[in-house]
Amino acid sequence: MWRKEEPKSQSAAEPVTAASGAVPQSSTPGPAPVPAAGSPLPLSPRAVACITQGIRIKGEITGKEDMFVDGALEGKLDLGNASCTVGPNGKVKADITAREVIVRGNVEGKVEAAERVQLWNTGRLAGEVRTERLAIEDGAILRGKVEAGKPRGRGAETQVNSTAAKSEKPKAGSADAASRAAVI
Repeated sequence: MWRKEEPKSQSAAEPVTAASGAVPQSSTPGPAPVPAAGSPLPLSPRAVACITQGIRIKGEITGKEDMFVDGALEGKLDLGNASCTVGPNGKVKADITAREVIVRGNVEGKVEAAERVQLWNTGRLAGEVRTERLAIEDGAILRGKVEAGKPRGRGAETQVNSTAAKSEKPKAGSADAASRAAVI
């Protein structure tokens, strides 16, 4: 009987003690969210693995978790279906393969993202980019080859070419093929 009243009294007492801050349980959760909210912007909210500014890695990294790189990385980075964020202090000379690549620092090499590549205004990317979607903020620098859009199969290209040939004149067909190659 006393235990039944205890949950009721705790639920009634929680708002009062939370306001006073006298209960250690109320003060313990308070400081935990404060560092998370006060953490600097460069950290990725989903990144499980971090290579911070003072760390330098040479070699091959593979994984299945989101990664935040704010240090130096040279070699190969394969994250499969995870996200890779290169922080503003990050210097990466590597081939990056991931679901999503966000560039805030310097990247040199081949970047392959299944879903998207995003270049922030502080980002610099030199090399090949292959992705479904590409977002470049004003001020970002991109030098190299870009292949963006959904990859087409051999059958889809044949259908598009035959449809274009039927609906347009032969002279316009070559211009159409050139314009399709440039569409992002």
